[in-house]
Amino acid sequence: MRISKKKVISFIVVFLFLVGLVWGAVYLKKVADYKRAVKETAFDEIDVTNVSDGSYIGEYDVNFIYAKVEVTVEDGMIVSINILEHRHERGKAAETVIEKIIEEQKIDVDSISGATNSSTVIKKAVENALKGDQ
Repeated sequence: MRISKKKVISFIVVFLFLVGLVWGAVYLKKVADYKRAVKETAFDEIDVTNVSDGSYIGEYDVNFIYAKVEVTVEDGMIVSINILEHRHERGKAAETVIEKIIEEQKIDVDSISGATNSSTVIKKAVENALKGDQ
């Protein structure tokens, strides 16, 4: 039995179409999970005056956005935040949120317009760093 070239090509086209559908469905689920994770991110009140002097590493990952930071505390104040790693969509601008955190000495500061999701991830990474000492 000989299979025609036309049937082979048709089979390949249908197969690739089905693979594309499955991949698309998986991708859309990941996007929905990422958006839900960012939306559900909540912040705890952390009294920085109760955090011992030192440097702390924290990270937060919601699949498409990831941040790893080093937070330095001296005399009950956040004195510096270094972004060690930041995987983002278009959220590079969010990195300036660290200046607001240091200035206001709290984590839940206003997000950077146009980079809200990345701002949220960076702030949560800072919180996770500080919670490591409590």
